[in-house]
Amino acid sequence: MLTFDFEKPIVELEQKINELHKYSEEASIDASSELKSLERKREEVCKEIYKNLKPYQRVQVARHPNRPYTLDYISMLCEDFIELHGDRRFSDDHSLVGGFANLEGRRIMVLGHQKGRNTKENLKRNFGMAHPEGYRKALRLMEIADLASLPIVCFIDTPGAYPGIGAEERGQAEAIAVNLREMMGLGVPIICVVIGEGGSGGALGIGVGNVVMILENSYYTVISPEGCAAILFRDAAKAPEAAEALRLTPKDLLEFGIVEEAIPEPVGGAHRNHEKAAGFVKDSIVRHLEELCKLSREEIKEQRYQKFRKIGVFTE
Repeated sequence: MLTFDFEKPIVELEQKINELHKYSEEASIDASSELKSLERKREEVCKEIYKNLKPYQRVQVARHPNRPYTLDYISMLCEDFIELHGDRRFSDDHSLVGGFANLEGRRIMVLGHQKGRNTKENLKRNFGMAHPEGYRKALRLMEIADLASLPIVCFIDTPGAYPGIGAEERGQAEAIAVNLREMMGLGVPIICVVIGEGGSGGALGIGVGNVVMILENSYYTVISPEGCAAILFRDAAKAPEAAEALRLTPKDLLEFGIVEEAIPEPVGGAHRNHEKAAGFVKDSIVRHLEELCKLSREEIKEQRYQKFRKIGVFTE
């Protein structure tokens, strides 16, 4: 599994645990107490390291290839998922998936960005960077949900919308802008969860929700740290400095009122325990859905409108 420089103390302890476990089996000795002691120490070190991550380190964790993706969360959280395809205009974008599902006995429409685990999958999923047809497909599914009075759950995980020539020719900016406008007027609850990367308009294209949440090792920002560094400092290597300036961590986003909740992750990040991470996400989604589903269609729209009106308020 990919490890980061800041994880070296954790890796060293894990190696010791594995070596002791192997030795105890080969020598037929009882080393259970020593193993428990090392495992406790590993958990303590892991907690301490992840509690004090710098902004760019959180960006690195958010991009970890073993983090659960949208389809992983759907399979762990939902039942009877029926994927729907196509925007009815151009094609089916595999980097943005969605369909009907059951969540704790409640029928919902669920959708989100989808990355790949290997080169072949990433080429198919375009590294989670959706095309205009992806955002148009998402809007089609959300309009179906609105007609059927189904709550919508969106999983955000993209470095940004695809900036290729073809995407621009087919109206990338227009597709995202229409989503922003139309999502604001939907009369059903919309819950958005940033599960990894929340990059620029690509994230906002499915990010207009009554409640926006973020996993504690994810980020949400107007531009990637590397892109910001290339523009401001003319040096992408200064991405860590840019990440500090962008204020993209869950703590900052809560302070600014961009998100309503930072969802905790298992010790060492969601990539270390998918099931536990999914449990935390499920609890938060179900809790907010129960509250939002008590509101009328007009109250849902007004609540969403007021949420976004408050963002960016300042005094001189």
